[in-house]
Amino acid sequence: MVSDSSYTSSESEKEGVVQKVVEPPQFVTNNVERPKKRKRSISVCLTNCRYDVIRKITQSFGYKESGDAENWNLYWTDWSISVERCKEMKRYQKINHFPGMLEICRKDLLARNLNRMQRLFPKEYNFFPKTWCLPADLGDVLAYSRTRKHKTYILKPDAGSQGKGITLCKNMKDVNPSERLICQVYIARPFLIDGYKFDLRVYTLITSCDPLRIYVYKEGLVRFATSRYKEPTGVNISNVFMHLTNYAVNKHSRTYNQDTEAGSKRKLSWFNAYLRNLGYDVEKLWKCIDEVIIKTVISAFPILKHSYLACFPNHDVIPACCELLGTDIILDRKLNPQLLEVNHSPSFHTDTELDCEVKEALIGDMFSMMNLEKCDKRRIIREDRKKIRERLQGLNLSKESAVSSPNFSEYYKHEMSNRGDFRLVFPTNDHSFDKFYHQGVNSIYSSTQATKARITAQAIMREEMLTKAKIEAEKRISNLKAPIKPKPPPPSPPEARKLIRFPAPNTVVNSFEPQMIVEAEEHERLQRLSQRDFLVRKNGLLEHIYFSMKVNGTLRSQDEKKYAIFDKLRTTSDNHFIKGPAISDLLEGIRSSGATLLQRGHDVHQKAPCTRRSCDNRCVL
Repeated sequence: MVSDSSYTSSESEKEGVVQKVVEPPQFVTNNVERPKKRKRSISVCLTNCRYDVIRKITQSFGYKESGDAENWNLYWTDWSISVERCKEMKRYQKINHFPGMLEICRKDLLARNLNRMQRLFPKEYNFFPKTWCLPADLGDVLAYSRTRKHKTYILKPDAGSQGKGITLCKNMKDVNPSERLICQVYIARPFLIDGYKFDLRVYTLITSCDPLRIYVYKEGLVRFATSRYKEPTGVNISNVFMHLTNYAVNKHSRTYNQDTEAGSKRKLSWFNAYLRNLGYDVEKLWKCIDEVIIKTVISAFPILKHSYLACFPNHDVIPACCELLGTDIILDRKLNPQLLEVNHSPSFHTDTELDCEVKEALIGDMFSMMNLEKCDKRRIIREDRKKIRERLQGLNLSKESAVSSPNFSEYYKHEMSNRGDFRLVFPTNDHSFDKFYHQGVNSIYSSTQATKARITAQAIMREEMLTKAKIEAEKRISNLKAPIKPKPPPPSPPEARKLIRFPAPNTVVNSFEPQMIVEAEEHERLQRLSQRDFLVRKNGLLEHIYFSMKVNGTLRSQDEKKYAIFDKLRTTSDNHFIKGPAISDLLEGIRSSGATLLQRGHDVHQKAPCTRRSCDNRCVL
């Protein structure tokens, strides 16, 4: 009997040929372990990262920290990225910033993009205060301030952060016309909690720009000012603890409170519960906040897409970039969200327990969504080397020319299933954003040309303003009190007019009135004064007078404290203290020398009398 596992053919059986049955080899696998599949090593470059929470989350995922020159999978940096850095990246590498994201993260570029979109869609883009870029828009803001004198303006550096350099003003004439600033109409009536001003730090994650995908994190921060709010007046306009909500500013206040429930920094979940207790519609509010974030990102979408496609034409494994933004929102008294700014690298310091809870969960969910384990680094490196060899040998040129667009559908599914507390806000089933999303580049070009024209016109206007100010200053100095001219006498007959001659008025210069300062003369005067001061100190005249007045008891106590160094120099020197001459001796010497000069001049005058008529023989030559 032949088993089923034996190999026989029907033809051989008919012919009666006996074939050998071959049994397959049997392996004993009970005590032998199969070789495990090698785990892919994921490395993260944190050379330019200063936050400990990023390193902590990296270690919790089992990722290895690597250097800049190694084959890292993720590059996390706190700074903006250059185009050169993007072009050097390989297909399996990812970075935590988008090229071109500064279009909404710099205050001046954000203002220009939002103003451009507001001109195209005035009703939809009304979620930010009226904004000007100085000095380009100085003429516009001056014209606006003349008609609205009750307004307060807030001035910010165009590329500042952490509340540095922010001031409030009532009069725009006090602004330096040559300084680069962002000027906004100050929201004088914000929504208050317990009498304090606050803003919302909403964390926004952008995982792709083509197509655009925007997530908003459920948890965030509510940052309070540390002084009770009052509308800005001349008294409190400089109180930064009242008008600014930046944590970097208010943490230096003596009234800063670290309580998580009633302190100066709280969670968004607490804020939502607070509004629900007051009867507000929280879902409607967050829908408005989501629209503000979407419209803000869409305003820079053409530049984002162009920069991404130019820097990463070959990234087909995973998206090359992701970015976590800190969007600052303030609410007015009617609970309408107003955009303040977008932070390119929000702070991930964990100074308090509240910061630690919010930011650790935030970074953990973000790392889960990135799916770095999908990339087989070694396989991609082998494929790239093979493509290079084939290109050098001239093979597969037709295949290489046909480049298909990358398909990240699997990556997006993983992203959605591991999003944690992130919620997808764009794309949505609602097509109301399509008219903003598919905006043309003509408006961007025209806005750029208009901005250049405004800058040129503003430079001319600034020069005219400075010239006018100089002329007015010269007029104020030169307009001295003119001498009073005598009134002309009443008209006389022609015969008498020939005989009457009025003397020309004498122009008397009053030395007590301010005179025009000539720069060359002023420079020479200051140089002579410094030369005199040097000679006085070099020759020891000041020290000599100090000890003479001290001996005579005429030295004031404040002068003795001011010039006490002379006493120390005398006591530390090896020479004995030499008593300085008294003031009376100095005066006596001056009198005797003056009498000698007078006697000498009198003798000379007797020998050679003066030839002047007015001389009474008492002059001294």
